[in-house]
Amino acid sequence: MIGIFDSGLGGLTAARELHTLLPNEKFIYFGDTGRVPYGTRSHELLLKYARQDINFLVANGAHAILAACGTVSSVVLDELKGEFDIPLIGVVDASVKAALAATKNGIVGVIGTGATVSSGAFERKLKEGGAKEVVSVACPLFVPLVENGYIARDNEVTKLVARDYLEKIKSTGADTLILGCTHFPIIADIIGDELPGVSLINSGAAAAKEVAKYAAEESGEGEYYVSDSPMNFDTVARIFLGGETVCAKKIDIEKY
Repeated sequence: MIGIFDSGLGGLTAARELHTLLPNEKFIYFGDTGRVPYGTRSHELLLKYARQDINFLVANGAHAILAACGTVSSVVLDELKGEFDIPLIGVVDASVKAALAATKNGIVGVIGTGATVSSGAFERKLKEGGAKEVVSVACPLFVPLVENGYIARDNEVTKLVARDYLEKIKSTGADTLILGCTHFPIIADIIGDELPGVSLINSGAAAAKEVAKYAAEESGEGEYYVSDSPMNFDTVARIFLGGETVCAKKIDIEKY
């Protein structure tokens, strides 16, 4: 069974991609909705939260885990890999690999939460891989816009926010953009309209391909867990899962 975790709902885009790749593989998803957002947390808190998230998934049978959170992946995941004897896959390395394969001019953009961008993880690994220039932009308003349903391609509010955020990416001539938060693929059409001709790298999809290598062919229905009331999660999850209805269960993550 493959485990997936995120600070909230964004990782559901990765879960959807994984289910497409492995329709018969059982997976367990944990959204830490009681402690969202992770993007504003200290390094110490991120370590604690991610460690508890992983412990919960391992305790429930996960043999490989996808950290579908750009903040965790870029800030603390490398530290945690030595603590567990199962594969821990993040969105950074997979996205960097995909971006380097896609870029033609070597100029790559990255958008994510403030913590993701501040960590410099994407930029460092892109440059190590041969990128000529990396331009990173924090896009904190994208997450609440997505979760509140401002996702239609013609939504003027989200279009205006995207235009402002993406101007720096456009001005540098980047031909590839990493969507460094798993919420962002939901508004990929809006982002793409602002950056015509730019290749968009879905970080959740890239990571799903990597974790799919560890499939155990353990069939079963997906399980969904949260750390706060599941009611809002179940409602908003339909946005991320293309209309699919889920029934999440609340757990006490502090026990892990």
